Order: sequence, then structure tokens, then C-alpha cells
Amino acid sequence: MRRSMLGRLAVAACSLSLLTAFAPAAGAHGDAGGGHDRSYKKVGYFTQWGVYGRDFQVQDLEANGDAGKLTHINYAFGNVSPEGKCFTGNVPGEADAWADYVRPLDAENSVDGVADTWAQPLAGNFNQLRELKAKHPGLKVLISLGGWSWSTHFSDAALTPASRKAFVESCIDLYIKGNLPQDGTRGGAGAAAGLFDGIDLDWEWPGSAGDTETKFRPEDKRNFAELVKEFRTQLDAYARTRQPKAKYDLTAFVPTAPAKIDAGFDVRRIMRDLDFVNLQGYDFHVSGEATTAQQSALYARGDFSVDGTVDAWKRRGAPAHKLVVGMPFYGQGWTGVSGGGDGMGQPATGPAPATWAAGYEDYKALKKLADSGAYQVHRDRRGGHAWLFDGATLWTYDDPQVLRAKTVYIREQGLGGAMFWSLDADTADGELMTAVDRGLRGR
Repeated sequence: MRRSMLGRLAVAACSLSLLTAFAPAAGAHGDAGGGHDRSYKKVGYFTQWGVYGRDFQVQDLEANGDAGKLTHINYAFGNVSPEGKCFTGNVPGEADAWADYVRPLDAENSVDGVADTWAQPLAGNFNQLRELKAKHPGLKVLISLGGWSWSTHFSDAALTPASRKAFVESCIDLYIKGNLPQDGTRGGAGAAAGLFDGIDLDWEWPGSAGDTETKFRPEDKRNFAELVKEFRTQLDAYARTRQPKAKYDLTAFVPTAPAKIDAGFDVRRIMRDLDFVNLQGYDFHVSGEATTAQQSALYARGDFSVDGTVDAWKRRGAPAHKLVVGMPFYGQGWTGVSGGGDGMGQPATGPAPATWAAGYEDYKALKKLADSGAYQVHRDRRGGHAWLFDGATLWTYDDPQVLRAKTVYIREQGLGGAMFWSLDADTADGELMTAVDRGLRGR
């Protein structure tokens, strides 16, 4: 998953052919054959830092209609200290309490239309998420721990029974019980109580390399399973003390590569304690590579793909209904592409220039490129992926047409739903979210 801090141009005939190509036969399992109704998970990551440069506020989820379509919002991210504890504060690059619960929102940017005051103990994103839940009682908010940049100390935190116990206690105290550090008039005991409905573990990656400073050990595989069990045990124990009795979700973000799965995930064990897992459904290839390639194909013979990821987890014992397919709301891009043709599979000189980070661009920006006519949209109908190419620069991305095909696949395979990284990259009217929501409803 792309977690560092630091595409809709198609004719109706093409759209119909892609959806038809991936449509299940009548009577297939799931609801695709017109059978039983089921509820799918629709999990969107809200980025803590998106409120700054991108100016994507929690209120935008209400304005674009996403809040009424999502089942879960994963708040990215919570960090783990060198001492193996969940923590927050105002530490550049490590924690941002200002964005989380200190920053006051004016009436225009507030979900309930009322400006924050300095007297209230909870402000910032946390308070806005609380207001969003009040408008949408079925919506759950999970704190997502780690991510690419903040998985540094997971291995240490999970190393021993004592360290796991202390780590989990600290996370439940901070986020589930809502005991936030005092920051002026903000925070304090129970300030965020009732906000978070569970915990999402984004350790990238147990047992194999992640970001440059992230520690990993051979014993991470066993320790991750034990950590998941410790989270399940403590969350359930705390739930029993609540009136009315609560139920806290426990989920994880998990990789595509079989080598990474086998190095860090005892699949049968962890799936007993996890409510579901969010599968890496993107970054199969990235702009740092020397050759252009697909980043999120539904099918790809001899390469990473969504179908390959689903199959890898199922073969290792994961129940289909607990597998939630990750979908990118961004693209990977290359520039200096040579070799002619449609640009795919050709050498490139480097990552394409982009708004926030070279080689990485939000869908809303890629849609503008497609609509401008400067780029041609190409599609691999058999593989289920798309890309933009102008003769020199290529962007591989998912647009509504591709995402609709993926929803057909989810329904056909009896999977748990869809996950999105990240909500701030969609259009102002929530074009991608709407495509997935309608697709999962069979519309």
C-alpha cells in the first residue's frame, strides 16, 4: 500500500464489453446469480495529513456523499513508539495531535455546521469523525496503526508476551477508551471515548523488509499471530465492560506477494481472530521501476494481480468472506517512455512529475488528464486494467469502468467487499466511491 507521508474516458460499447467479460454466470455463488442479499464492507482510508495540502476535510465525506456509502473509515495513522506503545503528540514526522484532536474547525468545514470552540476537549479530525458518525449511525471508524512510514517499531512491540500486552493496553487506552494526552484545553481522560470502533493493523511487513528503518525478524510471523490474538482478547474483554455491550472490529492490511505472506502471516491462525483483512490490490508495479507496468490489474498471467492475491490468501486458509479487495484511488506514472505502441511494458527514464510526489497522482488529477484529450485511454479488457499514455508519459490507474469490473468479481467470488486508498484522491462528487457502491449493489 502506498502509505508514505510525503483514472473516465470510455465509450459505452467498451464499458459494456468489460463488464460483460467479467460477469459471473447465472447462479454463481455470492449474490451475482440473483440469490441472497448480503452486505459488503466498503472501507475507506482517511489520511491525517490530507487536511493540509489537499485540503480534504472530514466534512468533504458528507458533501460528496461518501459517508452514506462507506461501512468503515480507517483513520491513517497511529504510530508506535520506540518503547512499543501507541502514542500521539506534536512530533514532526512522527505524530500530529494538532490534526487529530486539537485544530479547531470553522462552521464551513464542520460536519454539523457549528464552529469549534477552545473550551471543548475534542476538536480536529477526531471530533469531525464523531459528528459524522452521529449523522450515520451505522458507520464505523477504526484507528489504523502503522502504515509504510510508521511500522518501524512493530517488531519490537510484538516481540514478547509482556511487550505485546503492554502495546495492546496502550492502544486501547489511547484510542478505544479515548484517554488523549492533555494539550491545552484539548484531550484528557475519555476525550475521544466512543469514537473508534476498532483497530486496523497496518504492519508493513512482519518477517520481511518494509521502509528503510523498519525492523523485521524471522520470528515476526509467530509474533504477529500472537499480537493479533492479544488485540482480540483485550478488545473483547473491554467490550464486555461496556453497557450496552460493545463489539470492536479487528482488521489488518495484508500483502500481495506470496513470499511476504509466507514470511509474516500464519493465515489460518490470524483469520480466526481478525474480522476481515484488506488485501493489497495495487502497487503491483511502481514508478520507481525501469519499465512501465500495470499496478492494479484484476487478472495478469505470470504477474501480480487482484485475482492472484485473492487466490494466494484462500489457498493458505483465509475464508473468502473475510477478504476485502483493496482498490487504488491514485495512479503510478512514468515519464521518458520509449519504444512506441501503447506505452505499456516499455522502458522509461523515471517517475512522472506529479502534484504531491513524483510517480504518484490522485485520480481526480488523472481524470482531468483523460478529459483533456492530451492522453489516450488504453484498456486491457482481459486483464481488467487501464492506463493513460501521451507518447512519453504513462499513468496506470483505475477508473469507474475498471472498478465496476472489480465489483462484479467481488460478488462472483463471494468476497467481503472493497477497500480504498485513499478517500482524498477521489473527485469532488465521489465518482470512484459511487462506482464501487453501485457495483456492489448490482446496479
